[in-house]
Amino acid sequence: MAATTGDPGLSKLQFAPFSSALDVGFWHELTQKLNKYRLDEAPKDIKGYYYNGDSAGLPARLTLEFSAFDMSAPTPARCCPAIGTLYNTNTLEFFKTADKKLLLEQAANEIWESIKSGAALENPVLLNEFLLLTFAVNNGLLVARRLVRFPGSAQCTSRTIQALECTYDNLCQTEGVTALPYFLINAGFLKCYSDFFQGQRTKITTGVYDPCNLAQYPGWSLRNFLVLAAHRWSSSFQSVEVLCFHDRTLQGVRDVVHSIIFEVKLPEMAFSPDCPKAVGWEKNQKGGMGPRMVNLSECMDPKRLAESSVDLNLKLMCWRLVPTLDLDKVVSVKCLLLGAGTLGCSVARTLMGWGVIVDNAKISYSNPVRQPLYEFEDCLGGGKPKALAAADWLQKIFPGVNAMGFNMSIPMPGHPVNFSSVTLEQARKDVEQLEQLIENHDVIFLLIDTRESRWLPAIIATSKRKPVINAALGFDTFVVMRHGLKKPKQQGAGDLCPNHLAASADLLDSSAFANIPGYKLGCYFCNDVVAPRDSTRDRTLDQQCTVSRPGLAMIAGALAVELMVSVLQHPEGGYAIARSSEDRMNEPPTSLGLVPHQVKADLQSRLLLFMLLYLI
Repeated sequence: MAATTGDPGLSKLQFAPFSSALDVGFWHELTQKLNKYRLDEAPKDIKGYYYNGDSAGLPARLTLEFSAFDMSAPTPARCCPAIGTLYNTNTLEFFKTADKKLLLEQAANEIWESIKSGAALENPVLLNEFLLLTFAVNNGLLVARRLVRFPGSAQCTSRTIQALECTYDNLCQTEGVTALPYFLINAGFLKCYSDFFQGQRTKITTGVYDPCNLAQYPGWSLRNFLVLAAHRWSSSFQSVEVLCFHDRTLQGVRDVVHSIIFEVKLPEMAFSPDCPKAVGWEKNQKGGMGPRMVNLSECMDPKRLAESSVDLNLKLMCWRLVPTLDLDKVVSVKCLLLGAGTLGCSVARTLMGWGVIVDNAKISYSNPVRQPLYEFEDCLGGGKPKALAAADWLQKIFPGVNAMGFNMSIPMPGHPVNFSSVTLEQARKDVEQLEQLIENHDVIFLLIDTRESRWLPAIIATSKRKPVINAALGFDTFVVMRHGLKKPKQQGAGDLCPNHLAASADLLDSSAFANIPGYKLGCYFCNDVVAPRDSTRDRTLDQQCTVSRPGLAMIAGALAVELMVSVLQHPEGGYAIARSSEDRMNEPPTSLGLVPHQVKADLQSRLLLFMLLYLI
């Protein structure tokens, strides 16, 4: 058994500080708790533990793991709990400018009050309090951790420890725990101190569950206990004998011979009302007084890390800007993108959600500069199929996306398919596949080049009551619109939904064109005076292609996605009444405002308007 020898003079007692050991599970649980805490910076109670049986050479560790946020969770066997407070900041500036001195003083005062009131005698866990100050970023966490401690000094002596294991085990069994942080030799629990002091005793011996493995120094947990001893007992004793109990089990053999014992001279502070000065934050990896960086990227699947980052961006939008935003409706929606050209790429890149892309064209050399899901290599060898290449690139951009590509043709009015039995049979298969795809998805995007190619998908989606978002481009103009939905079969001809019917008459009387129920909205073809036909016949190359200003597709594609999200957030979904900006004051509260029928814009006039406003 290791022991220190006495010295005629007084030598200063030094303590080995804790080294924080924050398990990966703790950080994972913290990210989950952020869903509950959101942007709340109020302090949160957490719990850690420390162990006194580590092998020699290991530092004294204060461990936080996944159960740290459950204050009722059991402490691991043969470990002592430590109660702490988490301060999670929302910005790096708050993390840097947090009043760490004030936080330290508040924690010290809490410990001091428990010492003065005697609560620490009833529950010695209150002596081991720590603070955790964090700021979470996408690629790591900045951490400043501090275990509150008090300065002390002592004179070292030696003593033999007899029958320690049996005595300690009996105390643990009586208390119903596997480890006791503090106890009194020959008396038992700290709360029994009054019975212990009734006799004429000249010396008191206390036991401390010590996590430090050093032979010369005790661990950090002794510091605050010595303040309690000085405050409560220095009027009766000038010194206390301290047993730093080290309980180590190696290869199945229990060993306590490396425990140390020494005598500590108590300072004169019996029942003093003033709180001693608390010291120190834990030093960082460089030995300086600064935050520590915890990089979790190596411990996480990169795909899961990407999903977590994307998910956090959406949650931040919900937490502060749009509290009523229903993210589940957005994340779970399945989108069918018909067309993988300039518009299709822009919508898919903005959407980055659940999607299927349908197109039968191949990538040409002019595509990569206008269509952001393709690159030069995709054009070689005759070009890759657009739909398949687009789905592959979406997976590379964000592995969490569930995207599939289908290389197929859509039968169109004015484009015969009855050239042979083979082409006719292929057209039937294409129609069946198109019907199945529309049936299996929640929102249909019409992003195909020609007008007539949108006709069959629009008819099928209408018959299946699927919301349709349509986007079309001119040279410097575009239109983004949603198609109306048919009334559900189970309801009568005059009532789509109670909310609509109660208000429809009044709304239509006030403004026949500004307030149109969702079931009365037209589609892309409703204003046509002739049936769709072959728009490419007898046309020159510039007339066959959609020649648009390069930035137009990105604007229209983004508006198409935002229109879909607005429809999903509306209580009536696709049946939402179409309102104009003049009706904003009468619009029922929705998380993203108005849900128009269509958005049209002329890029040239818009730019001219901006220039005029700037000149004015």
